[in-house]
Amino acid sequence: MKPDAFAAVMATGIVSVAAYDHGYRLISVALMLGAAVLLPVLVVAMLRTWRRDRWSLREIDVCFGLFTYVAACCVLATRLDEHRLAIFILLPLAIQAWLSLTPPAVRALWRAGWTGLRDRAHGGWELASVATSGLAMVFVAVGVLFWAVILWTLALAMYLFLTGLVAWRWAHDRAERRVRDPDSWIVMGAPAIATLAGEHLHHALAPGPFADGVRLVTIVTWVAATLWIPVLLALGLRRVDAWPAVFPLGMYSSATYAMAAETGWAALGVVSLGFCWIAFGAWLWTAVPAVGRVTGALGLSYGRGHG
Repeated sequence: MKPDAFAAVMATGIVSVAAYDHGYRLISVALMLGAAVLLPVLVVAMLRTWRRDRWSLREIDVCFGLFTYVAACCVLATRLDEHRLAIFILLPLAIQAWLSLTPPAVRALWRAGWTGLRDRAHGGWELASVATSGLAMVFVAVGVLFWAVILWTLALAMYLFLTGLVAWRWAHDRAERRVRDPDSWIVMGAPAIATLAGEHLHHALAPGPFADGVRLVTIVTWVAATLWIPVLLALGLRRVDAWPAVFPLGMYSSATYAMAAETGWAALGVVSLGFCWIAFGAWLWTAVPAVGRVTGALGLSYGRGHG
């Protein structure tokens, strides 16, 4: 297992949300149940792997990868927002993990120095912004708008900083200008989830200049997410056979659905539906081989145990 293993829950949960948006209830419920079962299974597997491999939060990629746990809890809580018990279980878990991971991540960035950051930055680091936007959404769901605003603003600041580092690396390293790492899709997924969090926040705020400002920012983040798609494709990113790639596609579908509802533009609903099916296809493309690998590993372990 890798530290970002909870991206499987993130991806499954958000594709469930996207399917729910478009009325595919059977698909949505099946995916939601799968995500709910997978989360505790991965927690147990992650703890065993941590002890065996001796991961350290001083390692920058370990810190940022583990933000997938925070985001997974938040995405699942968002899908289950009608069930208050689920939110009150998942939100404290997400808060505790976010508070545990953020200080080590900041220290790791500080220790790396500017040259180290330029040479190592990649799209997976955007998971910190994704997780923070996810927390903002769940705080909106429980009516704690002050912290929702703070976290959403922090997520936007994280996104600008981390995207600057990734762009700096692409500009500095000629080899990085051909992007093939599926993690790079998170550069698009981060503004997409910021859009969805902003839309939730806008609807919860009292009408006025501040709410109008939030709405304007969400339009900007949606445009940013949209523009990243052709840029990433032009840079050579075609792979969607990994969980960090599935999540941004599903998130873009949900963010675009929210924009369609906000603006009333029917064309955005069509775009959202198209990305819903793209995300679901990418989910199947990723899930089927993953299940095969797990089944094969379990069969191998069983065979050794009875050999």
